[in-house]
Amino acid sequence: MPVYTLGIEEEFQTIDPVTRELRSHMSKIVEGGQITLQERVKAEMHQAVVEVGTNICTNIHEARQEVTYLRKMVLDLAEKQNLKIAAAGTHPISDWQDQLITDNERYDKLIDEMRDVARSNLIFGLHVHVGIENRNDGLHIMNAVRYFLPHVYALSTNSPFWCGRNTGFKSYRSKVFDKFPRTGIPDFFSSAAEYDDYINLLVKTNCIDNGKKIWWDIRLHPFFNTIEFRICDVPMRVDETICLAAVMQALVAKIHKLHRQNLNFRPYRKILINENKWRAARYGIEGKLIDFGKQEEVPYHTLARELLEFIDDVVDELDSRKEIEYVKTILEMGTGADRQLAVFRQTNDLKRVVDYIVEETSHGLI
Repeated sequence: MPVYTLGIEEEFQTIDPVTRELRSHMSKIVEGGQITLQERVKAEMHQAVVEVGTNICTNIHEARQEVTYLRKMVLDLAEKQNLKIAAAGTHPISDWQDQLITDNERYDKLIDEMRDVARSNLIFGLHVHVGIENRNDGLHIMNAVRYFLPHVYALSTNSPFWCGRNTGFKSYRSKVFDKFPRTGIPDFFSSAAEYDDYINLLVKTNCIDNGKKIWWDIRLHPFFNTIEFRICDVPMRVDETICLAAVMQALVAKIHKLHRQNLNFRPYRKILINENKWRAARYGIEGKLIDFGKQEEVPYHTLARELLEFIDDVVDELDSRKEIEYVKTILEMGTGADRQLAVFRQTNDLKRVVDYIVEETSHGLI
């Protein structure tokens, strides 16, 4: 079996422990982490965002060690600056208009081009890279895996609040990001060459300066031999992050296995997959998605069990059964969004919701 390496990036909120608002103080955390973490911690466009990324991991167990270590380090660095760290797709209270922008030529250009679309993009995601052997196989896998993106996304939903409002969505983060160009579910590409031609055309016509300006929910990475999943909200718990990464890795392995056996998973059109993405954003795991093969609505919990059955024959080869099984825990306890909303119903206080997110972010790190 090929080695489907993993790389995991998490974006965190820096929180004022008194006001519970976002605090534009990320630079101190990044500077403090450069000695020990080097390139694994970095600034983002908004100064209240800090991103960490693992080294290349050969399996899910290495990934857990890396993600746990990085969270511990960032929490410790924040504590030294009298700050807290929170993992959620949006901040429940803070308004994007109050946040400072990191002084960086790249971000200056982005804001000059996109104005308030860029300034308002105060969101926090989880990005997972899964290593692939070659770009042609990767393109085939990307085409097929698109169908499962809403299924994975629903498990990650963790952004029900925006600027002090209950949005009615389990993931409002994706609604904020939808304003950007070149986002969402990608089209079907017949080959890696067609995919590269598309990128080259955009570069040639000054739409983008490189392939990283394509921000789809999944992409064949322009510089690395990876498939990058970008659809998920950053989860509150390490266990959730690792579970999602394990599911993504297993999906890549299963689709690749079928491809090597000359068996094809039926590709679905972007406009159909988008119907499920909308439902996942709105209802999370509590709604229904569409089974387009059966042409009927199916409760999410049923589809989740079918997903686990679909990937079951590669899970033991990847040694990730325990991590995959955590899907059942998420279904029982609710996603981050479900738990945030439960705290809000009990307290009617969004500051208490922030406190809960902060507590959950350190869950299992001791």
